[in-house]
Amino acid sequence: MLEKIIKPGDIRQFSVPELAKLAQEIRQEIITVVSKNGGHPASSLGAVEIILALHYCLDLERDKIVFDVGHQAYAHKLLTPREKPFSSLRTYGGLSGFPSKDESIYDPFTVGHSSTAVSLALGLASSEYKSVALIGDGSLSGGQCFEGLNNAGHLKKNILVVLNTNEMSISPVVGEISTYINKIISTPLYNRFHQNLDNFIREKIPRVGPRMLKLKDRFEESFKNLLIPGVFFEELGFRYFGPLDGHNLELLTKTLKNILPLKIPVLLHVVTKKGKGYPPAEKEPAKFHSSSGFNIENGESTQVSRESYTDIFRKKIVELAKTNEKIVAISAAMPEGTGLDKFKDLYPERFFDVGIAEQHAVSFAAGLCKRALRPVVAIYSTFLQRAYDQIIEALSLQSLPVVLVLDRSGIVGPDGVTHQGVFDICFLGHMPNMTLMAPKDARELEDMLEFALNHTAGPISIRYPKDAAKNIDILRTKIELGIPEVLKDGNDAVIFSLGTFASTALEVSDLLEKKGISVKVVNARFVKPLNKDILTGITKNIEFVFSIEDGALSGGFGSMLRGALNRSIISFGLPDEFVPHGKREILLDKYNLTTDKIFAIILKTIESARAKRVRA
Repeated sequence: MLEKIIKPGDIRQFSVPELAKLAQEIRQEIITVVSKNGGHPASSLGAVEIILALHYCLDLERDKIVFDVGHQAYAHKLLTPREKPFSSLRTYGGLSGFPSKDESIYDPFTVGHSSTAVSLALGLASSEYKSVALIGDGSLSGGQCFEGLNNAGHLKKNILVVLNTNEMSISPVVGEISTYINKIISTPLYNRFHQNLDNFIREKIPRVGPRMLKLKDRFEESFKNLLIPGVFFEELGFRYFGPLDGHNLELLTKTLKNILPLKIPVLLHVVTKKGKGYPPAEKEPAKFHSSSGFNIENGESTQVSRESYTDIFRKKIVELAKTNEKIVAISAAMPEGTGLDKFKDLYPERFFDVGIAEQHAVSFAAGLCKRALRPVVAIYSTFLQRAYDQIIEALSLQSLPVVLVLDRSGIVGPDGVTHQGVFDICFLGHMPNMTLMAPKDARELEDMLEFALNHTAGPISIRYPKDAAKNIDILRTKIELGIPEVLKDGNDAVIFSLGTFASTALEVSDLLEKKGISVKVVNARFVKPLNKDILTGITKNIEFVFSIEDGALSGGFGSMLRGALNRSIISFGLPDEFVPHGKREILLDKYNLTTDKIFAIILKTIESARAKRVRA
């Protein structure tokens, strides 16, 4: 059936009952491709019917659908024209794992961060066509989503917000909104009515009392699910419809046809099952939120499991917390992804999951720090961008020693442009009072975490990649503020490596030695502060200076090193462009960040300079 859909309107050649067969076909295609390429299967499997219904009822030649994050968008990709086949999903040069404006005119925006869809869709809203924002329950823990809802209700624009709740965002949704219903039903008035009704049923009609109580409980549950959410969104200025069974195509299409003509803010609430149609994903939706390749028959991962830097952090933070009761940990809805899940289990009273609210996470940490606690905020590098202002205002300006742990820094891989953690050096490196570190290996990550928790002179950040942890077979040296570590001596050139590129720099040095070039290798350890006197001493009487980093070169470590030394430096890093999706090793090769590429460029640079001197 998919082969018959060339453009979005072609879906209307099928009857509504036939759409159920199309849904099965779409799910099978998603499972087949994601089992090989990895991706976000659970969310997309759960959203198949609502996307089919939207395509069936909208005119996508003019109407617009904006996805929040984009985890739910795989069915949309299959139903809209793409230059590349769906089988290329998340592979280098293939389809993005998220909506992409460069892929299709039916993707108005390239998106990958939560809680943005309502604002984007509101900007697109027009009286001439319907603007739709498809959001999940996790979106409601992000402040921007409510800013958009509030403004949409005020402006009375022609916007439809589809709220897909599945009781399973990345981790259980937290926050005041998630408990709104419970707060309503906990009021004295409601509970007096509740108790009096129970007593009346038991005392006045004892013979049918048990059955009546069951009926009353079912009515109460319907009341909570139907009436109260509607009241909340109606107060924001929306007409509320739902909640509906998000897998009932007949109900969805009929409802959409009825509400789409309304040229006012409308919210359609649907309830779906995350991982729908694939038993392993239904059973463990968190595991299949973001998945590597897996065996379709049993759902088991086909990827070789190697200890990562996240695993090192997971173990070390628990070890340190055992002897330091001042340590508290904060996650923005991703305790598993950032390695705080074990801390959460062992020290629940010292763990805080604030939901998808990075801005709040940072400011909240500042308040905890003022209470003489030692907050550790673990967030993916790409998501910490969302808290830029709060890091400046709440941490750097106050000079508070909050520890920021930036997982997934540098080139991440298949998740692509919205998830590559390549800007953290640039946006943290210029902040007054900020200290920024990057460990060369697993043991140094442990040492840096200890150092950070003993640091009291302002906020301190540690960045590390999504990669297998390694250990360099060199004696561990004590970490001192702003002091780099010389790993290998040399006279002709010096390579300053940032973070885990230390092993690459050592390999390059060995290859250059075979060409008669003596290279000093320095593990920078710190992006900020940089000790100018130490750096000048390291580079004294050395002609060639190089640096390696997997961050943006503009405003990155190399440029800061160049400013500190006030001399010419050749820097290896990422150019002024967005890094596409693809396996990490492919992208490192693309940007000349592999041992062979760096060796070749440095060798050519030194030999060319020497040849010029000979000619002169």
